[in-house]
Amino acid sequence: MRWAVILAGGSGTRFWPLSTPARPKQLLPLAGPTSTAEQAVGRLEGLVPRERILLVTGAGIAPALRDLLRLPAENVLVEPRAASTGPALVWASHEAWRRDPDAEVLSLHADWVIRDEPAFRQTAAVALATAATHHRLVTVGIVPTRPETGYGYIVPGDRLDREAQAVRRFTEKPDAATALDLMADGALWNSGLFAWRAELLLEQVRRHTPEIAPHLGLLDRGDVAGFFQRITPVSIDVGVLERSPDVAVVPGRFTWDDVGTWDALPRVRIRDGQGNVAVGPVHFHDAQDCVAWSDAEPIVLAGVRDLVVVRANGRILVMPRTLAADLKSVLDRLPREVRDLQ
Repeated sequence: MRWAVILAGGSGTRFWPLSTPARPKQLLPLAGPTSTAEQAVGRLEGLVPRERILLVTGAGIAPALRDLLRLPAENVLVEPRAASTGPALVWASHEAWRRDPDAEVLSLHADWVIRDEPAFRQTAAVALATAATHHRLVTVGIVPTRPETGYGYIVPGDRLDREAQAVRRFTEKPDAATALDLMADGALWNSGLFAWRAELLLEQVRRHTPEIAPHLGLLDRGDVAGFFQRITPVSIDVGVLERSPDVAVVPGRFTWDDVGTWDALPRVRIRDGQGNVAVGPVHFHDAQDCVAWSDAEPIVLAGVRDLVVVRANGRILVMPRTLAADLKSVLDRLPREVRDLQ
């Protein structure tokens, strides 16, 4: 009855110029020799069989992902348009339910870095069991290690059993002071790892998600294009989880990182004695806490600190690590002939 849905959409603009529309973030070896998408499929081994893994992605990269991940063609679900995680997960869960009315769905993203894969599988199994036992939508919360302002937070409520608690509230991307208060209150990072019975998710959407609910009949009739044309884009968190009273959280006892910007690489790659990360022909001299990546000519960083320097696809990026999260806004102000990559 177990199914997995891997979300692999998005263009990964915060990893420009290495990330391109044809080879976005999830196809890049950001944390090691293989892509994060390959790692996502690998960590499901022994938990969900490959024939019950559904991949949701865009048309531009679907062929590359299908070949790389060796999934059955019918398991690669190509979105007619990007519409956030709500419609994507509703469609995929509906597809799992169509093929298996008793489907239990585990949802994850293709761009995470998780080192302790046995702990991930154990937590995922607990989440699935919690969803079945308590008839709830389940999210996995990660104990915060810093007052991260780019993540959502979950405040647990009443205990349901030894592992699971009801969700008291969600807080999305707080400022640093609020994040510290949330951590002191026992809040967890919202990892985006979810579990539910497919039938229950569809029931909850009908109750709580007017952006999607009126158009579920189109999926029943197999009109995926019509469904995506009519729905209003909304995340699964906002559209369902934050509105439903039937949500539980279980703790994720593994290290997790969504590797959202260049500044994240020191958390997931080996650093030298001065805190630098290098990929490709990179040389440091009296440099500290820098991230450098080159896909061609050697680059040298001397007498600097806290920089991101990337040479890829005929472009060179130099910026402070503290501004890495703002890279998208920088790109929006660049001339198209500089910004756009094939």
